[in-house]
Amino acid sequence: MSALQIEVVRPQDLTPARLERWAQLQAQQDVVFDSPFLSPHWARAVDRAQGRDGVRVAVLRREGADVGFMALQGAGVTALPAGAPMCDYQGLVAEAGVTVAPREIVAALGVQRFDFCHMLEASAPFAPFARGHMASHVVDIGGSYEAYAAERRAAGVGLLKDCDKKRRKAERELGPVRFTAFSRAAADFDQLIAWKRAQLRATHQSDIFAPGWTQRLVRDLFASRDPEFGGALFTLHFGERLAAAHLHLRGRRTIHGWLIAHDPEAERYSPGLLLFQDILRWMETTPYHRLDLGPGDYRFKRELANTEVSVGHGFVGVFSPATLVRRAAYGLRQAAESLPLGDLSQLPGKAMRRMDRLRGLRSA
Repeated sequence: MSALQIEVVRPQDLTPARLERWAQLQAQQDVVFDSPFLSPHWARAVDRAQGRDGVRVAVLRREGADVGFMALQGAGVTALPAGAPMCDYQGLVAEAGVTVAPREIVAALGVQRFDFCHMLEASAPFAPFARGHMASHVVDIGGSYEAYAAERRAAGVGLLKDCDKKRRKAERELGPVRFTAFSRAAADFDQLIAWKRAQLRATHQSDIFAPGWTQRLVRDLFASRDPEFGGALFTLHFGERLAAAHLHLRGRRTIHGWLIAHDPEAERYSPGLLLFQDILRWMETTPYHRLDLGPGDYRFKRELANTEVSVGHGFVGVFSPATLVRRAAYGLRQAAESLPLGDLSQLPGKAMRRMDRLRGLRSA
């Protein structure tokens, strides 16, 4: 079998034939690859929002044919996932049987190291470079919402029943509960962003909307009319009052949970959970059957989900100072996490994640 070649191109320079080939390869993969973050549209959306030359696509070629695609974002001597930290999944979209040494991709990009945070475990070439794993929770409603709800009840999960009670309480006290899918209400979109920024401030997290490129990305995806990719705004009103709003991303068969927030004054009615419940009911009559809740170990995700995807964090690099520095940082992190120090043992990992988030936000 002939050797692979790696060509590096800008997302906006991908020809229609290459875009179609990428989409074909993605559709041929396991359903876990049906993620909007692995599509060519994500790479192109990030590239447009950033408006510079940071995003690159490594195109794997064999005998003149494209057999694999992966988008990354260069940041000096290191690379990050395209759109980090707004990108929930990473992975190589490739023809069955194609194998590549990840270090060859790093070298082709002209960087010393690639840091990943949520690499799909199913993306086999990168699995040996993961330094830790976590579960990403997914809801697969199967044939119907009612079948899914019955399965959750049988598993001893009472969350959906609690949602029904809170919905009735909200209707009695605040007025009719109204759900809207694919809303185009700009005021509701703006309120979602305002709520999300307030939430980030209250929890002392980095403001992901501070850089201009992240705001352009989110607004462009909200405005998208592409039937196979873009943002989907879902809203929940109590009477005339907006109670919760979610901006999720659309794949072909998957809705990926992305930006979620609700009115703090309506907290006791759990409007965010009620909105998730309505989205799951709505999905029954659409081409979508998976609601990917994304990485993060939260109780509501564990209770809503009936399946999960394993993702890993780690790095791959050529022999270089940047690679040695990252290896040392992971050594300190793993040593700390092995000690019985309670929350203190998690500090190096938290510091690394915070620094990576800031690197991504500032890289454009």
